[in-house]
Amino acid sequence: MNPDEVTTNGIMVEASDLVLGYERNIAVKHSSFTVPHQKVTAIIGPNGSGKSTILNAIAGVIEPLAGTMSVFGRKPGGRGSQVSYVMQSLAFPEGTPITAREAVGMGLYPKLGWFGRPSTEDRSRVARAMERLKVTDLADRHLDELSGGQRQRVFVAQGMAQPHEALLLDEPLTGLDILSARTIDEIIHTERDRGHAVVLTTHDLDEARAADWVILMSGHVVAYGPPAEVLTRHNLETAYGLGSLHAAESAFIDDPHLDIEHGHEHGRHQHPH
Repeated sequence: MNPDEVTTNGIMVEASDLVLGYERNIAVKHSSFTVPHQKVTAIIGPNGSGKSTILNAIAGVIEPLAGTMSVFGRKPGGRGSQVSYVMQSLAFPEGTPITAREAVGMGLYPKLGWFGRPSTEDRSRVARAMERLKVTDLADRHLDELSGGQRQRVFVAQGMAQPHEALLLDEPLTGLDILSARTIDEIIHTERDRGHAVVLTTHDLDEARAADWVILMSGHVVAYGPPAEVLTRHNLETAYGLGSLHAAESAFIDDPHLDIEHGHEHGRHQHPH
């Protein structure tokens, strides 16, 4: 599917008065926001603020309890979805004899189904994804033999192998070694340069500032828009609680000793009903 066919207004996600939760337990209260196509969007907020829930909704893993959400103008997760979702951790039973190459090849499942045979181009797609994530040399090693950073690169390669217009990443850089973090960070920005959308969750304020678009969460969308308009002291204090912010700059927003730049109140604001 061509990007020009899936969106004509530069919008990937449009949500209106959205309410999300699990078995009627509300995780995200009434919120409206947009996510642009062909940009990097960072979703940031405290633990339990609804960041991963937003990703689950965009991927179609959960359905709204109220309100509406469209992804490329369609219901999320429907047939022909152009969204590839890399979760924070993919669980395989310990000792499952799955190699890195096989795990990356699972990214072809949405296209091939269980019984489809990969074409030469499909196999090339898997090989290219592994090369981009620097896991080609790990191809024949089992997942339980890999480090956490190596596994994360394999899972991102799996997402890259899936045909997509948008890549969703749940805290892709948390707790990684330097090689893995740099490799995945490069993927995030080269995906945008290739005309794809990237939506990621993060605790890292610097990572959010480096994005093109930010959604600030606190059980609802506090504000969304360009980083300079959203990541102001006022908005961050609203999301994290008055008195929780201090004066020096720090990479991690959840750090109790963090420092935030002074700023003016901007951005598109949402308030809980």
